[in-house]
Amino acid sequence: MSFFLSVMGVVLIFEGMPWFISPQKTKSFMIQIYSLPDSRLRFFGLTAMIAGLVIVRFSI
Repeated sequence: MSFFLSVMGVVLIFEGMPWFISPQKTKSFMIQIYSLPDSRLRFFGLTAMIAGLVIVRFSI
């Protein structure tokens, strides 16, 4: 359980960094993402999940 909490903590650190470092650029980036079609967002999401699975698989 502590490993899971550590991983979640690291994820939150990386998720929060862009908002802390440059909130204006992050907002601009989010607006650009909002204008992308759903199919492109699904592709990016699938790619991120596969990359995460590969990383987890080879780190064990």
